[in-house]
Amino acid sequence: MEDTSIKQKLLQACKQYVEQRIATASQAMNDAQDSANEEGKSSAGDKYETGRALMQIERDNAAQQVEEALKLKRVLDQINPEVLHDKVSLGSVVITSIYKIYLAIGAGKKHVEGEDFLIIAPLSPLGKTLLGLKVHEQFRFNNQVDTIIKIL
Repeated sequence: MEDTSIKQKLLQACKQYVEQRIATASQAMNDAQDSANEEGKSSAGDKYETGRALMQIERDNAAQQVEEALKLKRVLDQINPEVLHDKVSLGSVVITSIYKIYLAIGAGKKHVEGEDFLIIAPLSPLGKTLLGLKVHEQFRFNNQVDTIIKIL
């Protein structure tokens, strides 16, 4: 596993994840707006107002999801995959005796280069535990003691 190559692939997987979230939320927002517009054509009175209000709530929720995904995109834009880290920080790949972790955003488990990586945010419980640690340091998470073997 080439150090910067795996980091570039992990960053790309995160970007694809975020782009998919943006696309899904944007489509939901458009669908809710279309439904609200259609509601006016087929309804009358209080039913019309209730339907439009519900569609507006759905549209607002989808817009909030788009904004959250854009925040994740901004975090990813701060990561330079060419930088190798001597201690755990944003953009680090952390190899422990138990886990392979990419510290970026909360994206769950991703299969990259034939290996499974946990992609976590720095402010997640495990992320907070790892931040600032160096190779050979131990940490405790979920009642397990683990050791950092390598940081990229």
